[in-house]
Parts: sequence; structure tokens; C-alpha cells
Amino acid sequence: MYVRFASFSIGIGLLLYATPVAAAASSMTYNDGHHIISVSVTAHPEWRQTKRVWLYRGVEAVPPARFKTCGDDDIVDPAADAKAMAAKGWTWEERTDWNADAIKRTIETEVSSKLDRPAGSVIISRNATGSIVFDGIGLTGRKVNATLAASLTLKALENSVATVQLPVEETQPIVDVRDAELQAMGIREVVTIGESVFTKSPVNRRHNIQVGLAKFNGHLIPQGSIFSFVEILGPVTAATGYRKELVIQGNETLPDYGGGLCQVSSTAYRGPWEYGMPIVQRKNHSYSVSYYSPQGTDATIYPPSVDMKFRNDTPGSLLIQTASDAEDRAFFIYYGTRDARTSEVTGPYIYDRIGAPKEEKISYTTDIPVGAKRKAGERHDGMKAIWYREVTMPGSGAVLERYYSAYQARPLYWQIGVTAEDILKRTSGDLSEMPSWLPSKP
Repeated sequence: MYVRFASFSIGIGLLLYATPVAAAASSMTYNDGHHIISVSVTAHPEWRQTKRVWLYRGVEAVPPARFKTCGDDDIVDPAADAKAMAAKGWTWEERTDWNADAIKRTIETEVSSKLDRPAGSVIISRNATGSIVFDGIGLTGRKVNATLAASLTLKALENSVATVQLPVEETQPIVDVRDAELQAMGIREVVTIGESVFTKSPVNRRHNIQVGLAKFNGHLIPQGSIFSFVEILGPVTAATGYRKELVIQGNETLPDYGGGLCQVSSTAYRGPWEYGMPIVQRKNHSYSVSYYSPQGTDATIYPPSVDMKFRNDTPGSLLIQTASDAEDRAFFIYYGTRDARTSEVTGPYIYDRIGAPKEEKISYTTDIPVGAKRKAGERHDGMKAIWYREVTMPGSGAVLERYYSAYQARPLYWQIGVTAEDILKRTSGDLSEMPSWLPSKP
């Protein structure tokens, strides 16, 4: 079992991503790698408690036993005894303070419940044809230390800090490797896991995600080699099992085969990135897509040019198991041999926000019936995001890396069906005989 770094402070190493403010934050954000959960402080008045504080000549102090009832910190009759107490230098006042027990209960309900999971178990072997097969799913166990998280929350609130890095205890699953060749390659434990959520995906997108995940199940990455997502993925066509779903194509977002595969590539990316493996190639989407939240942790692919690549610099080979669950979470589990490196990702820092353009954009196409209108893109706000990754290798010191993502602001985009002749006329500038229903400007 190992515990991930936990803190409420700023920067890498002593992490505190919030900007201090004059008063306690109205919400707290809890981070564990790319997992980010916000909890409203104002929605939990029970986090506040009133307590009586004793003062001796204006200084907080422990009162004499005669001022307290048996087993109680309150005085017997403060109104009646106030003058006598004051004459001896003792006064008291009511103060509002934070309630650690109430904070812990909220963390258990709203944070731990979303992250905690038991360790899995898996048997890894080969079938009669030599293919690698998995019996079970080797997810690591995960447990938020709610008591420590509550203590960190108290410190954060007292210091007007809005973000806490969660203390998470991880346990290895039971991994039973029954193939001698895999054992010799160093396949023995879970090295890292990539994870994402595809809730609210339409039917075709779900189908493509499952087909894409299956392409990588059982794939081996030799030690020292570069993993190419696009190379392993192969052709994306109807013949390879994919359906048409929305795909970003330049300025347009239209149905095409394999829509949703970026969910698979982003899931594959997050595990090696969080573990600290060298990222050879990664590109963010042109605009911010909700499926890949938080911003800056996505990795788009568009065969053959746009790829996601990383180098396996662990002590042995890596074996991939892919899976999904009933809660619409996708997983890339990387088995191999862990080393003594530490890696910490911090973010996202969002800046340069730009609102989506209000004016709609229109283009013309012969791909749909003449006069038909279809949506080719939703409105999206623009922004930039940055993540920091600090990787420390034994004997080599820490290396700080920055991962930038720039997301465009996009207008609402429509396409109108026209004839090839209509498009030729618009290109030549001759609008005299254009259909009356066509706008004169795109």
C-alpha cells in the first residue's frame, strides 16, 4: 500500500493551487491527479459550530474547574456569576469555529464515495492460440483518508485556501501471471491506470468506444519502446466495426466513422502521463469537450497524422488491459514493474477565457439535400489550460514539465444544402440567380 501526496499548500511539492482570498472559500476543491471534486461550503452550514472560549485578563485560557459543571466546559450560570468572574479576571465569549467531524462526514459522502473502490484481482495467461487473456480486472484499490482530508480542509479554510490535494491510499490488486514469458518480461503488478468517464454518450459513440478499447486489450509495449496509439488502432472504417458519430473536422463537427475514439486515446494517455513516463506526442482538442474534463487532460487523435505517443521507460514491458464499467468509466490498466520514481500532476490553471462568438456561422454543402439545414458545431467558450508535472527519479532530482492546451472559442455553426452550381456561383461572386432562401453572406 502507498499513500499519494496530500497537502493544501501552493506550488509543486507543497501544492496549493488556490489564490488566497480575504475570507474562507465558498467552495472547496479536492484533487487526486486528474480527479477533481468540488464541494460547496455554503451548502453545509453544519461545517460551522459555535463554542465558548474562556479568557483570563483578555488572553484565551483554560478556566478553573469551579467555573464548569461536571464534565462540561460551560459555566454553571454565566449571567449570575459574570460579575464575580470578571472581578477575578475571567470572561468568556462565543466564537464560530469549523467542525472537523461535520467536514469529515461530508468528505465521506461527497468525495470518498466517488473515488473509493476495492482492489480487484486478475489472472493473466495465454489461450491455446497464444493470445493473452484476462480473467478478472486488475484495478487498484483506492481509499480516501477522510480524517486527514478533514484536517487538511480545516487548515485550508483557516488560511483562505480553496483547494486540497487528497490523501489517497492505494493497494495493489491480486495479479496472478501464469505465463512464464510474461513473467520474464516483468509483468507482475499494476504500474498505472488511465481513467475517464463517458456518461451521456449517444449509442454510436458508446459502440465506437467499446470497439476502440478492444483494439488495445492484451497489447504489449516492450521496455524502451515508443507506444503509438494510431499504429495499434489501425484503420477506422465501417469494415473495422465503427459507426458514424460526431468528429471534429477542422471548423466543423460532423458525423464520421469512429466518433468517440478520442475518449479511448485520452484514457490511454492519462495513465502514463500521471505516472511520469515521457510523453512523445500529444495534442489537445481544438475546443473544450465536456467528455474530457478536466481541461488539459485530453489527447485527440486523427489518423494518420494526429497521434498520442509515449515512451515506456519503466524497468520492464507493459501489458495493457482495457475495460469499462456500469458507471460509464473507461480504463487502461498498465501491468509491468513499478520503479522508485515519484510523479505529481498539478492543475488545471485556466486563463485567457473567451466567450463563444454570438454571431452564428453558416457554410454551404452538397452533402445534404438542397434547402436542408444541419448543425455543424455548438457554441464553445475559448480558454487556455496548463498542468504542471514534477517527476523525480532516484539519483536524478526532480524535473518540472508544463503541459499547455489552447481551446478555441467557437460560434454556433450551421450548414445549408445547396447544389454544386449554387456553390460555383457563390465562388464566382454571381449572386443574381441564387435561390431566395439562401443568405447573401455566409
